[in-house]
Amino acid sequence: MKSRCSRFVVALFVVATTANLHAQTTSPDDAPQRPLFTWRDAVLGGGFVLGTIAIRPLDKQAADLTQRPFPQKNQRLRLAATGFNKIALPGSFIIGGSMYAVGRLSKSDRLAELGLHGTEALVLGSVFGTVLKNTFGRARPYVDTVPNPDNWQLLRGWKGQDKFRSFPSGHTTAAFAAAAAVTAEMSRWYPSSIWYIGPSMYGGATLVGLSRMYDNRHWASDVIMGAAIGTFAGNKVVRYHRTHPGNRVDKWLLNASLTPGDWSRVSLSLVPVR
Repeated sequence: MKSRCSRFVVALFVVATTANLHAQTTSPDDAPQRPLFTWRDAVLGGGFVLGTIAIRPLDKQAADLTQRPFPQKNQRLRLAATGFNKIALPGSFIIGGSMYAVGRLSKSDRLAELGLHGTEALVLGSVFGTVLKNTFGRARPYVDTVPNPDNWQLLRGWKGQDKFRSFPSGHTTAAFAAAAAVTAEMSRWYPSSIWYIGPSMYGGATLVGLSRMYDNRHWASDVIMGAAIGTFAGNKVVRYHRTHPGNRVDKWLLNASLTPGDWSRVSLSLVPVR
């Protein structure tokens, strides 16, 4: 049992550190010239594959570990898990939308950009994750009397039963999408901040994944896949906007402003983001 727990901890460590190292090795200076997909994405994907392979045989043991009486009766852990769940969903959408709105109203271009791109990453990750959830139809840990991580049924999730939408974890996807987008944007504006923004954001996202396991809503491999989807969504959204300056989304949602003229007309102006 001790060796299994060690493998479980190592796999989670691989996931968090691989995502963070991917962000730390991304140089913002040559971003417009770099392609949307790079060899670093392959490294990141490989890290998640290794994490999934390491954890998949341990899904049941990890579930048993998090559902033991001691952690489940700990009120601080219970409160922390509830808080992380709310911050991930719906909190991440509320925070992202608020940042965009405040940034636009206060004419803070970077705040608006951070809110917009973070929300885009959340939407992209959520849509992709939802399709996978409904398609794989994996039962959540609490469904069977004896937890069965092999309870899959193709397309079962489309029938409207949330208990068969375990894979991947939506909360984890949202948390890692936000972490990746914020880390990528901040590394462009403040390169030195990567050393504390990255660990903070990805560390918080990892705690969201653990809280979903603590609540018996997801298997460990659900969390790994959610982290992978969210990380790719956040990084690719930011990368797209860097490699496609002046794209329509930024043009209309960041650059556009309504200028009142006389009583009968309103003019729309587009200004570059600083």
